[in-house]
Amino acid sequence: MHNNNISARHCRAPSDTRKLKQQLDNRHIQLIAIGGAIGTGLFMGSGKTISLSGVSIIFTYSIIGFFLFFVMRALGELLLSNPRYHTFADFTGEYLGPWAGFVIGWTYWLSWVVACVGDVVVIGGYMQFWYPDLPLWIPAFGALILLLFLNILSVKLFGEMEFWFAIIKVVAIVALIAVGCWMAFTGYTSPDGVKASFSHLTERDTLFPHGFGGFLGGFQIALFSFVGIELIGVTAAETKDPEKTLPKAINSIPVRILLFYVLSMACIIAVSSWHHISADTSPFVSLFSKAGLPAAAAVINFVVLTSALSSANSGVFSTSRMLFGLARDNAAPKALSKLSASNIPLRGLLLSGFCMLCGATILFVMPGVMAAFTLLSTMSAILLICIWSMIIVSWLVYRKTRPDLHRRSKFKMPCGKSLSYACLIFFACMLVVLSLRPDTRMGLFISPLWFIWLAIAYKNKKEKTRVPVASKSFD
Repeated sequence: MHNNNISARHCRAPSDTRKLKQQLDNRHIQLIAIGGAIGTGLFMGSGKTISLSGVSIIFTYSIIGFFLFFVMRALGELLLSNPRYHTFADFTGEYLGPWAGFVIGWTYWLSWVVACVGDVVVIGGYMQFWYPDLPLWIPAFGALILLLFLNILSVKLFGEMEFWFAIIKVVAIVALIAVGCWMAFTGYTSPDGVKASFSHLTERDTLFPHGFGGFLGGFQIALFSFVGIELIGVTAAETKDPEKTLPKAINSIPVRILLFYVLSMACIIAVSSWHHISADTSPFVSLFSKAGLPAAAAVINFVVLTSALSSANSGVFSTSRMLFGLARDNAAPKALSKLSASNIPLRGLLLSGFCMLCGATILFVMPGVMAAFTLLSTMSAILLICIWSMIIVSWLVYRKTRPDLHRRSKFKMPCGKSLSYACLIFFACMLVVLSLRPDTRMGLFISPLWFIWLAIAYKNKKEKTRVPVASKSFD
């Protein structure tokens, strides 16, 4: 009888047979989608984009949002076309070939590693609001270690953290819009003598204050602001009822862009005009400081700090899942395909965390927040341009080779072919734009090294997989 009463902990499935569990509810997915559309680039980097682009920053966010909405529609149609697809690495590998799944999987992993390092760099900058003499590396490393620990516990905890992080972001932006509108309508004059007014949006020489070159220069960090918009394409395997939750999350993107980006930028410019917005600080914090509300400014600083934590949290989560998927497809070491007893890809999580900690050492080389953030955000944006482009190309191949699936789809990409080619042209133009300014050109020159390494790694992988086949044939 003793032998029959085996405890539950001894009945757990072996690590190689465990699967990712669907623990994320609709509310988690909707708020993850909202949080993904509100990146660190908006809170921290919008000061730099406004200083470069002036009022035309509104057009910058609108243009990027327009094209990314259709990327997400393509992503949604592809994911829902086959229940076996868990991430975009699955369908790119099927429609473009194994090399594409290998490239997009590893590139997405690196993009989030780089973005996560950028986020914790920004966290260090936010902490200096309260502790000006605090070395940036202390809060950066502390935030990474905390997020790694929390993600080890459970997927449900990740969903809950993102749920509340996203709510904080939304409340902060709604509060900013409300305060900004109140200041503009009442003609509030800040302590530095600047009168708030919506007329700042139409002043002479404010639309393109630095010419068309300045307008183009604003695209770099604006692109980084949308890092994470595709995160719902990684959570598909752990989402309950994806046929309902994914379309709902994707279709609400235009409203979120209008609210979170366009209206917030308009209010910031209306309060202080683009002339008085610093490129090195968060305009969200500055707006409340100008309102003579230092306590509110401290609260908003805390909010934007949680936003950076949210983005970094998404990076920690998504990198571990991508490594798990790559390992299951024999595109990464097999050891990374094993799940912990709580169904967490623990080994991938620890490997990603180690790489992020190594990346955060950039603060010892580039101690300035904005210099380090610009380099990291540029590299992340370039990697994501590659990923978004491969999603679009996969959709074009899917549309051509599987018209039957496209006809049956209940979530078709609108104006599919024409807008797909328009997206690809836009992304190509963005790479050209990144070459125009010296602070973004460095990231553009470094990024090809990654793709060269991927080509070598994939070639070695193919050669290793051929060896057993050849030896077997000789037997």
